[in-house]
Amino acid sequence: MPHLAIYTGSFDPITLGHLDVLDRSRSLFDEVILAIGINPNKPPLFSVEERKAHAGTLVSRLLREKPQGAKVRVEAYQGLTIDFARQVGAAAIVRGIRNVTDLAMECQLAITNRQVAGVETVFIVTGESFAYVSSSLIKQIAAFGGDLARLNSLVPPEVIAALEAKRRDPRNPLGRLATEAPAD
Repeated sequence: MPHLAIYTGSFDPITLGHLDVLDRSRSLFDEVILAIGINPNKPPLFSVEERKAHAGTLVSRLLREKPQGAKVRVEAYQGLTIDFARQVGAAAIVRGIRNVTDLAMECQLAITNRQVAGVETVFIVTGESFAYVSSSLIKQIAAFGGDLARLNSLVPPEVIAALEAKRRDPRNPLGRLATEAPAD
């Protein structure tokens, strides 16, 4: 029976750290689903459709550049991760770990998922060059006018371009922040 894993997250936006974890998970499983979830505690910058499109483009490139390893597909889901894992028949949930703070939180979720649904979690420690990268940090840099070009070692060029477009759009929260006058 093939071993299927789901690599879950909000991927808002997807980073090179996410792609690093995804790539390394491909040597452990027969197939990996990059599963884009909705976190009600985090207001999204990119819509689910935008995140799915970004991930799809980047996964296609990864598979062309590194054809060895598991196949990968991108899906979005709503609701509990464990319900999605059961729905697709996942043997494991892949989670990237950057530091001990991540580990503490992820261990609690992993134990709960194993006890409640019998699904194991596999932790992959991110590459050292991505240990301090988070989607939240990328969004903060973009929101407060940081030089997005300097993020090229942390975020794919397609994501930088999408962040720039969001920042130019006055209807988007990034665009509104960029056009507001600084506080006195």
